[in-house]
Amino acid sequence: MKKHEHPLLLNRELSWLEFNQRVLEESDDHSVPLLERLFFLSVVSSNLDEFFMVRVGGLMLQCAAGVTRPDPSGMRPAELLGQLRKRARQQVKDQYDSLHKKVLAELAARQITVSVGTRLTAEEMRLLEPDFETQIFPVVTPVGLTETSPFPVLPSLALYLAVRLAPAKDAPAPRHALIKLGPGLARLWRIPSPFSARRFALLEDVVRAFLPRLFPGQTLEESTVFRVSRNADMAVEEEETADLAVAMRRVLRERRTGPGVVRIEVDAAASDEMVKWLASELGATDDAVIRIHGPVDLTGLRELRGMVDDATLVYPAWTSQPHPALDPTLGIFEQMAQQDFFIATPYESFDPVLKLVETAAADPRVRAIKMILYRTSTKGPLVRALAAAAQGGKHVTVLIELKARFDEERNIDWAHGLEESGVQVIYGVRRLKTHAKICLVIRREEDGVRHYMHFGTGNYNETTAKFYTDVGLFTCDPVLGRDATVFFHAVTGFSEPQTYQKLVQAPTGLRDRLLELIRFETAQAENHQPAQISAKMNALVDPALIEALYAASQAGVEIRLCVRGICCLRPGVKGLSENISVISVVDRFLEHSRIFHFLHGGEDECFLSSADWMPRNLDSRIELLVPVQDSVCRRRLLELLHTSLSDNVKAWKLLPDGTYKRVTRPHGQRPIRSQEALCELARETIKQVRRAQRTVFDPHLPRGKE
Repeated sequence: MKKHEHPLLLNRELSWLEFNQRVLEESDDHSVPLLERLFFLSVVSSNLDEFFMVRVGGLMLQCAAGVTRPDPSGMRPAELLGQLRKRARQQVKDQYDSLHKKVLAELAARQITVSVGTRLTAEEMRLLEPDFETQIFPVVTPVGLTETSPFPVLPSLALYLAVRLAPAKDAPAPRHALIKLGPGLARLWRIPSPFSARRFALLEDVVRAFLPRLFPGQTLEESTVFRVSRNADMAVEEEETADLAVAMRRVLRERRTGPGVVRIEVDAAASDEMVKWLASELGATDDAVIRIHGPVDLTGLRELRGMVDDATLVYPAWTSQPHPALDPTLGIFEQMAQQDFFIATPYESFDPVLKLVETAAADPRVRAIKMILYRTSTKGPLVRALAAAAQGGKHVTVLIELKARFDEERNIDWAHGLEESGVQVIYGVRRLKTHAKICLVIRREEDGVRHYMHFGTGNYNETTAKFYTDVGLFTCDPVLGRDATVFFHAVTGFSEPQTYQKLVQAPTGLRDRLLELIRFETAQAENHQPAQISAKMNALVDPALIEALYAASQAGVEIRLCVRGICCLRPGVKGLSENISVISVVDRFLEHSRIFHFLHGGEDECFLSSADWMPRNLDSRIELLVPVQDSVCRRRLLELLHTSLSDNVKAWKLLPDGTYKRVTRPHGQRPIRSQEALCELARETIKQVRRAQRTVFDPHLPRGKE
């Protein structure tokens, strides 16, 4: 490959910040309802929380260890860390500019006011006093600090009020106290009003207004809101522990309270004296401090969506549609035996997944249920059904990934609950994260044992299925059934990686299979045959796959990619990637599905997968690549993929320099908002099915004795 002026790969972390910028831009889009724009601002905050705790935290560890080796984009850790902090600060500034000058201002024009940056008036204090007395005052606990007492351990992302009091008579130094604002307290408090105006105050402002009640007889000199973010880039040493759950709990404690403070967010009005005191006590460097011109942590403002009853301020309600090919009067096993089918959430309902597991739990013919759970709802129907199946005498095996970042504690808790119900629980695979999405049901029938399977791109979570776009395949293909059985034997036992007939597994063969498919298209183009690659994923980072895509582009392969987040590939570079286009769709639902299509000489090789094209997925996780071979399912999968790639309303185009610009449609071209189009398609399809059912007479016929 010939040498180019710039590094062939974009930087991963800077690309992630570009993604967060696209989320931020949704808050400025006037076609988005106002409270949804506020929600996008809060997502920017939660995204930055994880970014600092994981990515910045990891870079700080590298710098502390003296690592100077450049990453694939050519950047060294110290250089990159400086750029990330600078870029993140600018993003925070843009975020709060949007909050104050646009979103809150427009809400105020609608007579919805959130008091930010101003002290409560005497009238507001009078109206809020009953709430403070009965709900806040009994909960909050001021903790006084002295020069000799150790500074308390503050958990990551917890909101605090730091208070400076005048010195005592016998000591010249000022005194300090901390007040933890939660958990268990709402962030927003409605200010009672007899008028139509809807007014709200932040918890910290209510507490500040009544501080004299918490420190009677003391002189209050200053109070400021702050929170800390700690390094979460920690892993358990699996080789040195006998009990993974115990070891994970230790890592979680270290993550919440460990010494590695990577960020301190503090109210911009705080004095230099207060900020220096906090940084010193927390052992943080000056560059870790970010002054916030507004509420620290915007995630709490999400509460407003549930406190304001105005349908014009939120997205129109969307109800996931039933699958058009499924007959609610028939059993799930009967329908899966007749044909494969494919669901796309949230456009279609997640119910068939629940129905598969719940039916299997109650069906006396079912012998075994095997499933991988990476993230799921804590007390949801899937967990209850698995527990009921085990209690009913079925063989139930569940592989639960305890190393699923930020869900570890929840997974540990309900894993223990499943064990108590008699479920055979496996705590992941040593040295790897198990990220594959698969459910296997073994059922004895008249003609023998049959395997019923679900393969998906998203977690088995009925809550996130309402706002994550994912796809899932239901099948009882006997070859896939054998592969699925072998797969579970491999990940739950000590067997060597197996050879599959249809499935492809990471870390043993997924990258090689993708490279093989890309190179086939490359060879086709070199032989002057049609060659195309279309793919949808969350991230594209892997250098080997990017290099193969560059080679394919140079051979003339048409490559269209929809990559939601990080993309290290530079598209549109002459002589390198001019045949590659990359878009990112940011809209109401979180784009999460992984779909891959290779023209393959007209055979249309289609796959769904749990894996993004990243080294961590291909080398450090157990993932699956699943072929979609049924013609109807394949047609629907391609329709979904091509609709996403055709978006010209909510899509952003990646430019060669790593920046993005909104896709602009040529004059006269029909606007395509892919998520809206797929919602409408699901709605119209089910309408057509129901109309057809009303014109078909299906008489009930007598059946013989059962």
